[in-house]
Amino acid sequence: MLDKIIDFSLRNRLSVLIGALLLVISGIIVTTQMDIDIFPELTAPTVVIMTEASGMAPEEVEKLVTFPIETAVNGATSIRRVRSNSTMGFSIVFVEFDWGTDIYKARQTVAERLIQANEMLPDDIDRPVIAPQTSLLGEMMIIALESDTLNPIDLRTMADWIVAPRLLSVGGVAQVNIIGGEIKEYQILADPYRMNFHGVTMNELVNTCNAMNINTSGGFINQYGNKYIVRGIARTEKVSELANSVIKVSGGFPVRISDVATVKTGRAPAIGTASYRGRNAVLLTVTRQPDANTVVLSEKINEVIREIQENNVSSLIFHTDIYDQASFINTSVRNVMKALIEGGIFVVFILFFFLFNTRTTIISLLAMPLSLFVTIITLKALGYTINTMSLGGMAIAIGSLVDDAIIDVENIYKQLRKNVILPDGEKESPLNVVYRASSEVRTSIWNATLIIIITFVPLFFLGDLEGRMLRPLGISFIVSLFASLMVAVTVTPVLSSYLLTDERRLKKAVKGSWTERNLSRIYLKALQYTLGKSRILIGITSLVFVISMVLLTTTGSSFLPAFNEGALTVNISLPPGISLEESAKTGLEAQKILLGIPEVTSVSCKTGRAELAEHFFGENMSELDVPFILKERSREEFFADVRERLKALPGASIEVGQPITHRIDRMLSGTRANVAIKLFGDDINDLYRIANNIRTEISDITGIGDL
Repeated sequence: MLDKIIDFSLRNRLSVLIGALLLVISGIIVTTQMDIDIFPELTAPTVVIMTEASGMAPEEVEKLVTFPIETAVNGATSIRRVRSNSTMGFSIVFVEFDWGTDIYKARQTVAERLIQANEMLPDDIDRPVIAPQTSLLGEMMIIALESDTLNPIDLRTMADWIVAPRLLSVGGVAQVNIIGGEIKEYQILADPYRMNFHGVTMNELVNTCNAMNINTSGGFINQYGNKYIVRGIARTEKVSELANSVIKVSGGFPVRISDVATVKTGRAPAIGTASYRGRNAVLLTVTRQPDANTVVLSEKINEVIREIQENNVSSLIFHTDIYDQASFINTSVRNVMKALIEGGIFVVFILFFFLFNTRTTIISLLAMPLSLFVTIITLKALGYTINTMSLGGMAIAIGSLVDDAIIDVENIYKQLRKNVILPDGEKESPLNVVYRASSEVRTSIWNATLIIIITFVPLFFLGDLEGRMLRPLGISFIVSLFASLMVAVTVTPVLSSYLLTDERRLKKAVKGSWTERNLSRIYLKALQYTLGKSRILIGITSLVFVISMVLLTTTGSSFLPAFNEGALTVNISLPPGISLEESAKTGLEAQKILLGIPEVTSVSCKTGRAELAEHFFGENMSELDVPFILKERSREEFFADVRERLKALPGASIEVGQPITHRIDRMLSGTRANVAIKLFGDDINDLYRIANNIRTEISDITGIGDL
């Protein structure tokens, strides 16, 4: 088969070159259109159910809200895992489906099950809400909002009614969670003495409050050939008009709300606070849709922020330096691309050094871009993105891409030099020599390529998260290697027939280059020596193999290597029961400590939770996002310094990690940690006691950073 491909290529040389040129053009176009991301899409089809249960203790939330929802969704088709968290006033349930399940079908299934669950839920809670569709690494940007002129209530109002809706209008944004500031509410403070004086009961006051501030429809009137719509307009934002709402008529005089209560605007009870660099602020967390291009979406969001600032909202100050996933993506891809380019340059020097011929070097090197473009086109066709895994596969293959072409072009060049010194009657035509030389090595390059490809096939048998992570690496490596084989039996012979058949050049190169002659002489001596010492060589090889196996079995392993994301995620946990205000004070103190570290460029803090947010904490917990730039110290030294300085916080449990690493850990174990020990039981007090005992026993284990 390969012989036929070689023969076809040499008979249609111009067509092959045109095809290669079209491949390069197509590859460039596809490369510019490819989405860029950190990793492949790692999120199993997941539906998130959130329920606000204001005022309920965690135990009641679990029994009365979370458990009925879990019971309702359990048993649905293709569900592989149901996880939940219950905290004061809030329940969240994660329903994970099998890989490959259509997410819209999964959401429909959960919605149908929730109809059944609603009948079992208390009447005084909000109805369960299905969260927008997002991905594991969906939290792509954190924006801090400050103002020198607005008070906390007005700042939060601007975030709720101007900034967030504008961000949600950007295609690709799934959700904008807001925390911080003060939520505005209209407060009616009843006075029992005045209520008693006017004979107004609490039920009457509550019923009036529920019925007021509502617009109603009165139908329409046809008159004088016109149609008039009748409206009852009672909705208002003015406190004075709300206060004038009539409760009842007593003794011929109306009793208004202002007669029995004080009406004013105030702040709603806070369930979370936020700060930026130690100053009170509003934090907006932007979550993208699963298929959105993070880099492009980040640019659109920054453009929207500029538009908001330009459109008469100059009092708002935006800070986007806290966390921007696009920056990490660009840095990661840039680093891998740098490795690819450096590897390619290194290959160029090595090729030229050993071949010592410009034309053979160029022919061999052309296998690299052609193979890489084939790989990118294939990844695009299969729906993958350019990410660290797919680029990593290409980087691993970069040195092997030229192997087949080198073998082919070297044999062609060798046979052409032999042919040129033959008598005229014995010489073959250059095309015949090229065909014969390529055919001689076809089996060797086929077998060598196939053996390397087979070693990567097991990656395709990995399941779940591991398979989703590593499959693009295997695809890019195998496709690029197979493409290099095809280039070696098509483009390489054609280019050799054009560039290497000049008799004058061949006669000058009959003896070979200086490098070729000397390496052949050295290799011949080494081969003769080792053949005479075969037993010693086999013994040394066996010893090295045994040592390697011992080291392999004793070396630690991890799913992903530690990498520098350029940002820290610091979780601070205080004893349960502490107030939100006290917890926020600890968060402010932690920010001051972190800002004193040279590498830290900024810091933000979220204490408690935002309304209907998947990423939430109790009031005793704070999460700090800390961007940093490493300078003189290593990553490990910097992390150790952060942990050491934060030990100064009294009574706080500290966890230091990185945003993306934390989310992958949560996907693997359900918690934001490398190793999670889960306890199950009926008595929460017993579980706390056992957990503390376990903590004491394992705290001295070497290697534990946070516990």
